[in-house]
Amino acid sequence: EPGPGGAEAAAEDAEPESPDQCPSLLPWDRFSAWLHCVCVVGFDLELGQAVEVIYPPHSKLTDKEKTNICYLSFPDSNSGCLGDTQFCFRFRRSPRRKVSLCCFLDQLDRDLPVYLKKDSAYYYGYVYFRQVRDKSLKRGYFQKSLVLISKLPYVHLFRTMLKQIAPEYFEKSEAFLEAVCSDIDHWPPPVPGKVLQLPLMGLTMKLRIPTYRDKPGTTPIVQNMHQADAQISMALPTVHEVDLFRCFCPVFFHIQMLWELVLLGEPLVVMAPSPAESSETVFALISCISPLKYCSDFRPYFTIHDSEFKEYTTRTQAPPSVILGVTNPFFAKTLQHWPHIIRIGDIKLPGEVPKQVKVKKLKNLKTLDSKPGVYTSYKPYLNKDEEIVKQLQKGVQQKRPTEAQSVILRRYFLELTESFIIPLERYVASLMPLQKCISPWKSPPQLRQFSQDDFMKTLEKAGPQLTSGLKGDWIGLYRHFLKSPNFDGWFRSRQKEMTQKLEALHLEALCNENLVFWSQKHTEVETVDLVLKLKNKLLQADREHLPVKSDTLKKLQTHINDIILALPEDLQDILLKSGTT
Repeated sequence: EPGPGGAEAAAEDAEPESPDQCPSLLPWDRFSAWLHCVCVVGFDLELGQAVEVIYPPHSKLTDKEKTNICYLSFPDSNSGCLGDTQFCFRFRRSPRRKVSLCCFLDQLDRDLPVYLKKDSAYYYGYVYFRQVRDKSLKRGYFQKSLVLISKLPYVHLFRTMLKQIAPEYFEKSEAFLEAVCSDIDHWPPPVPGKVLQLPLMGLTMKLRIPTYRDKPGTTPIVQNMHQADAQISMALPTVHEVDLFRCFCPVFFHIQMLWELVLLGEPLVVMAPSPAESSETVFALISCISPLKYCSDFRPYFTIHDSEFKEYTTRTQAPPSVILGVTNPFFAKTLQHWPHIIRIGDIKLPGEVPKQVKVKKLKNLKTLDSKPGVYTSYKPYLNKDEEIVKQLQKGVQQKRPTEAQSVILRRYFLELTESFIIPLERYVASLMPLQKCISPWKSPPQLRQFSQDDFMKTLEKAGPQLTSGLKGDWIGLYRHFLKSPNFDGWFRSRQKEMTQKLEALHLEALCNENLVFWSQKHTEVETVDLVLKLKNKLLQADREHLPVKSDTLKKLQTHINDIILALPEDLQDILLKSGTT
């Protein structure tokens, strides 16, 4: 996302040293930068689903986390998933203290686009589930899941990894899993913007994690270079994207309405025949407002055993701002009171043009066997864009590859989101005080308050009509959006960014002053006070990663040293030794 006032340029100057040279990495730190742990979940006739293996063995999971992993790692019995199934879930982490590695990982997190930044309150579980007939077992079936637990939302990367390692693991067992984890512990850290080579059991995956500096909608191509050694190389076109067109195919005619519902943080349920379809569709939904971050909770696969089941299905209050992916028919009854329900059948790419499916009234949704469609009484704010529907229909008729259809759809969503967000970006940038208001001898000025009325007035001349031909009630859409969690999250992030920019400009103003000359004209008490304030400024710049050039920080440190050296020796000793508050 574009930041206000050229904050990115200053941040680029302040780019930290490459973290893959981090000298303090201990055994398993590299592994921990990608995964929290690997679990194997099996089925025990007496205990039911149980975590059989956690690797590495020192990985910590609370009992509540283990219970959630157990239930979320198996499809509901009604899904009837025979063979191999891959899907993803997300669950709340139990609070625990920070580890030293977090500082290093936070450094990597800063360079990510906002929609890929990790949320430390949640884990993702990436599942490869196998169910095959086995007469030697009492139940007559072999049922097991290999699960990767991670804070990273890199759904395509982990799906690709599991495809490579899970089938072999089910044949070879524990020693193979140890070897896989050992390979991961030799990976470079997940540094955004670099082409990374990740060796995995004789295969090398090549990929690039996006950075916030990338132009939205562009993906630098990772070339599949010819390997000189015997290793096979596989280039991943993305780490996090799902097949948008395949996911939206069952609700083809309602993509624009779904974009509005996600943008506004409306409660949404995806009812699907299997966790594979529910999780892919939920990921497709939250990605359709990119480069905006979806700020509410979302559960790609949610079950009746989930620790938040009661909280999210209660009828005593309005449904929360959350997107749930479910497969159990029980939810058709439990979530009947939810305002927007997407019902999808098996996701198959159409051989012919999908038929127009009307938006259905919620009262028509009796069971999960109801026909696919969107069940809601929501009236979209914007007029329907017929062009995108025609373009995709033409693609189906011409048998255009699904990847190409997804590119068209992703570009459409991106242009729609950018048309919507640019007027907000422009208005918020105007809340920044002018540079001439920044005085080294006063605290940095405050940002001006966001005024909904003032913002609405800007829309007449500088609204979305400058970049989008879509007609409709844009004003109504903005009013609704300003009350949503997505606006709150977006504005907080902008506020933080601009406040840090002001702090950085204040530091630069201080550096350009002759501070030694100032100190000679003031009392020792005032000079000591200045030194302590300047030291605190340096600490703040480091702690908050302010977008300041390293030269500015060195210059300020020189000023501090020069002021101290001009003071009496007893004060010099105290100030040179003292830290800061």
